[in-house]
Amino acid sequence: MKRYGMLCLFLVLCLLLPGLAHAQDLVVYSSVDEENAKKLLDAFTRATNIKVRFTFLSSGPAVARIEAEKNNPQADLWFGAPSENHVALKEKGLSQIYVSPNAKELAAKFKDPEGYWTSFYMNPLGFASNLNTLKQKNVEPPTSWADLLKPAFKGQVQTPSPQTSGTGYNMVAALVMIMGEDKAFDYLKRLNPSIQTYTQSGTAPSKAAAIGQAGVGIQFTPAFLQLIGEGYPLKVTFPREGVGFEAPAISILKGAPRAEQAKKLLDWFISLPGQNALTEAKTYFFPVHPKARLMEGLPSFDQIPTINYDAIWAGKEKKKLVDRWINEVLRAQK
Repeated sequence: MKRYGMLCLFLVLCLLLPGLAHAQDLVVYSSVDEENAKKLLDAFTRATNIKVRFTFLSSGPAVARIEAEKNNPQADLWFGAPSENHVALKEKGLSQIYVSPNAKELAAKFKDPEGYWTSFYMNPLGFASNLNTLKQKNVEPPTSWADLLKPAFKGQVQTPSPQTSGTGYNMVAALVMIMGEDKAFDYLKRLNPSIQTYTQSGTAPSKAAAIGQAGVGIQFTPAFLQLIGEGYPLKVTFPREGVGFEAPAISILKGAPRAEQAKKLLDWFISLPGQNALTEAKTYFFPVHPKARLMEGLPSFDQIPTINYDAIWAGKEKKKLVDRWINEVLRAQK
């Protein structure tokens, strides 16, 4: 009888232990694209032995899900999405303070002053021109925002919609910072004839430019640079008036069931080994640690006219600017 009882206990443990081990995995909502998220989170697991389960969610659905689960959090942290989205998460009371000891190496623009979010890479906005398409039109790749207003670019440009894409909103917010709000919206209205389509996805313009469907795509540069590496006839340029950039961040969620493990993830990704993993995994992301290695093929920082992009301001102004874009730009497109 005693032996039978021990056997039953053994069988119960065999059934429960895999579930318990699974429950101990760090749970991540990731807005980094799935391919790169897997490469980076696998690198973290190899370095720390902390197992991770992740679900891909774009920024809007991620915030909505985190908010819906706020009384019973299912995930431990949000990984990726431009930092202005993490500002919104902070303002909704859905994240918690954690100042990593490794954050001291990062510039102020890459971290929340109170410690609610910390950026772990950055990517500048840029233009990618299909050299074959533009050659047929006898026009050079654009090197300024003003160039895109030229008649030769009519119906040739794809850019993401700020209504659905964080990339598209970054472009609008950056133009407001460069030109002032009224002049920026005047520019965006004058840009309408050049726009072939406002894409829902932040990475769709790169695919259209790569196959020559569009002459120029506007978005963050990683997909452009990857497509060039794959042999597509693209050339990346940056508008000399200045460009914004994304600085995707990590936020530990309020009430995170595995907060201590989540802190270790944040610590590692902004450490030098974690930053070098961006290059080793061939993500085409720019590290934010000043001593990290830059991937071959990425332009040096001094070649990119990035502006002093204020993510905190952009986060607070998002609804207002998107509503104005819908009313004055999208509805005016003909």
